[in-house]
Amino acid sequence: MTDRPAQDWTAQTARARAWFETLRDRICAEFEAIEREAGSSAAFEYSPWKRAAVEGGREGEAGGGGETGGGTRGLMKGKVFEKVGVNVSTVVGELSKDFAGTINGASAEQNAFSATGISLVAHMANPHVPAVHMNTRFLTTTKAWFGGGADLNPPIPYQEDTEAFHAELKAACDAHGEGYYDRYKAWADDYFYIPHRKVHRGVGGIFYDHLECADPAGWEANFAFTRAVGEGFLAVFPRLVRRRMGMAFGAEDKAVQLEWRGRYAEFNLVYDRGTLFGLKTGGNIDAILMSLPPEATWS
Repeated sequence: MTDRPAQDWTAQTARARAWFETLRDRICAEFEAIEREAGSSAAFEYSPWKRAAVEGGREGEAGGGGETGGGTRGLMKGKVFEKVGVNVSTVVGELSKDFAGTINGASAEQNAFSATGISLVAHMANPHVPAVHMNTRFLTTTKAWFGGGADLNPPIPYQEDTEAFHAELKAACDAHGEGYYDRYKAWADDYFYIPHRKVHRGVGGIFYDHLECADPAGWEANFAFTRAVGEGFLAVFPRLVRRRMGMAFGAEDKAVQLEWRGRYAEFNLVYDRGTLFGLKTGGNIDAILMSLPPEATWS
């Protein structure tokens, strides 16, 4: 069996996808504006892709096609943003039997799914400018839910930057749910941790998942929160970039950044759920691994 949720979420999926694409366009425009301020002509290059067929997929869906079988990978390498990727994808199909049991609302017998979302990772040229990650998504199996978050990853932390980033996310949380910020901040602290190093990969943020939609009204509330997270990110991160991008740095600062990037790569390759989900569902390999830094060192 490949049961869908009792509620047909097709229209809501289309609305979520449209929002993610609009957010991508606004973020990319802002990042390109920062490059212009730095005297750079760097711009995003966009690569559309279609989802490849995966074992056990349903005919007409697993191979992508139509409007629900792929996405767009946006990549820019500039003077300020050494490497930044902004991906939007929308896929429909069936999870492999062995992987389905790890996904909320899915099983080997009920393995149909859909997913739409935006994912962003920015690695910065100047070690004083924090790297950042943000993603939000809407998924359906036999259940329907939102997930996502954002976290700041500075090689050289500044308390005022950390406070500004968290303040923006807290405002988004406080407007949509009592206790959201404390709960999702704690979840981020737990999730963005590298057990074999016994360190966090950054200064945190928020992380939420399985924000389930019992009915259309619940979907509207969760969608509004997810939009607030995206708006909060767009409001604060460019401000932090502009604050730090002109600071002088030397070889020691760069060495700190490159070693920190090694830790970031370890987390994304060993522990990150999004990496595993993309690889297990026939996602675009370049888009999935765009989170990796362009250069890193291990001592």
